[in-house]
Amino acid sequence: MKRRNFLQLSTLAGVSLSLPMAGLLNACESHQAHSLEYKELVSNILESWCEGMLKQQIHNPNNLELHGALDCPSCEHIHGRCMDAVYPFLYMADKTGDKKYVEGAKLVMLWAENNVSQESGAWTVIRNPKSWKGITVFGAIALAEALHYHGHVLDKETHDAWMKRLEKAGQYIYDSFTIDFTNINYPGTAVYGLDLIGDVVKRDDFKAKSKILAEQVKVYFTPNEGLLFGECKKSSSKLSEKGLHGVDLGYNVEETLNSLVMYALKHKDEELLQILTKSLNSHLEFMMPDGGWDNSWGNRMYKWTYWGSRTCDGSQLAFGMMAHINPAFGTAAVKNTELLQRCTSDGLIHGGPHYVSAGILPCIHHTFTHAKPLAALLDHWDHLPEINKESSLPRAMADGVKHFKDLDVYLFARGDWRGTVSAYDAEYHYKNDYRQASGGALGVLYHNKVGLLCAASMAKYEMVEKNNQQVQPNKDICLTPRVEVFKDNIWYTNLYDLPATVTTKDENGTIELLADVKLKNEARNVVEETASAFGIKYKCSADKTEISVSTKQDITEKTAFVFPIVSPNNEIVTKISDTEITIQKPEGLVIIKANAPIKMKAIEGKRTFNMVPGVEALPLEVFLENNSKSLELSITVS
Repeated sequence: MKRRNFLQLSTLAGVSLSLPMAGLLNACESHQAHSLEYKELVSNILESWCEGMLKQQIHNPNNLELHGALDCPSCEHIHGRCMDAVYPFLYMADKTGDKKYVEGAKLVMLWAENNVSQESGAWTVIRNPKSWKGITVFGAIALAEALHYHGHVLDKETHDAWMKRLEKAGQYIYDSFTIDFTNINYPGTAVYGLDLIGDVVKRDDFKAKSKILAEQVKVYFTPNEGLLFGECKKSSSKLSEKGLHGVDLGYNVEETLNSLVMYALKHKDEELLQILTKSLNSHLEFMMPDGGWDNSWGNRMYKWTYWGSRTCDGSQLAFGMMAHINPAFGTAAVKNTELLQRCTSDGLIHGGPHYVSAGILPCIHHTFTHAKPLAALLDHWDHLPEINKESSLPRAMADGVKHFKDLDVYLFARGDWRGTVSAYDAEYHYKNDYRQASGGALGVLYHNKVGLLCAASMAKYEMVEKNNQQVQPNKDICLTPRVEVFKDNIWYTNLYDLPATVTTKDENGTIELLADVKLKNEARNVVEETASAFGIKYKCSADKTEISVSTKQDITEKTAFVFPIVSPNNEIVTKISDTEITIQKPEGLVIIKANAPIKMKAIEGKRTFNMVPGVEALPLEVFLENNSKSLELSITVS
């Protein structure tokens, strides 16, 4: 099959949303001179990941349950989606001429056919034929792109067999997917998937359904900020008590928006492109200056790792393809790719910045999914806009407070400080509480000089998707800063106070966010016979961030403000006094002071580690004194 591109220059030039025609044409014609550094980065990472995956490929013809699969260093089962690697493998085969990549591609497809392929055309997420089949759309896109761009490297018998298999998968998606049958990432991705498959196997009915889904998805964007919503179980797709939709940043930027962008550009769908431009700009507000994604508040943050979401594809494609509309989109693509590189070791992405320092083995799922958008970028390189990191990210330039009405989430910035306070009450599943940062909690605290200082975790680590999450090592200690009390061995905290409210002001150079919260247990019952109503004030000026906690009620039980500080175990911690500690980071000294003794929760070793978002931390805590009913804590960097 002769290689060709779905997205032509005329398609990009036809998008006239914010740049004049000449600007778009010049961007596309001159990008190679300015973007070669990024192309080299993408190429090198993709090659490294493909080599890492080949090292994990199982060669055991006598055991067809394993032969051809990608062995996972951390999980006890084979990930059914490992056949997604067919696309990056065939890309590398075409680029290098090395037959080992063709063999790798054939083997993952062979394993899939022997173990997760269904008569309906679906593939399953694990070997159990009753397991989830929605993931078929992701494997089908990978196979379609592999065949479309690189099918000519295959022998005719293999090529023809894969074409037939692709059509069966397309038929399953065509028959099974509706716009609201489950979380929006599936039908949203099928918009591009059915259109792509329809082109490859020449099925106009697939393309027709894709167009229907593309029209239907346009109403799945929130009214104020245009955030893609629908990341919740269909049975619980109602609005929250605050009237908010279910939104997850990780799934949006790393999966669904990619596919919608690809479809909209290809078909010059101006209406969808306008919607997507607004949505991408809103999502971009949550990228940290170092390329990390702040999904502390997302209702599927149980799969949050600082660079994105564990089983999605990566955000490079949507932001890279749309960099002609906003150059900062290109910056996002580059910065996040650089972060992925920093989280890569021995050819595999690790699920957070501190996996290696904590001695946590990586899940291979991250690598075979995130390799796909890099291959897609390279396949479209001649028609990409300029991609570099010369334009600043919104959060790098931010100053003041920004309230996202559709989330009840606040971003604040002053000087080098960046933070997130969440009162978002939408839930992924209303019967089971998988608590992300809420209740007026601090989801992220970041300083431009020293980087990430606080990052929320689940209130309690839950294996919401046992096939797609790693087991939490050692003791689970929540990393979300919070007020807490244990009464009769029951945990009460503001994290479970979904009706919590936040008010803000910005005066005389100081930002204040005041959260009015109550301490509740997982069943949402307020603690009794001790203080339950608290105010948590976050104050941010150019030189420091301060947190104060106060109550007007009598404290009869030991009540603490827990303040976990992100810190790998090689950083030196010094106790200056009972009320002051310092943490020496490579780029500066973090100083934490309180008006009461600073203690640390009992941990194993030097640090606690949490899978969400994949960091080590010092779980500091300061207890409120009964006589003062308040505490003060400050953080400075020198």
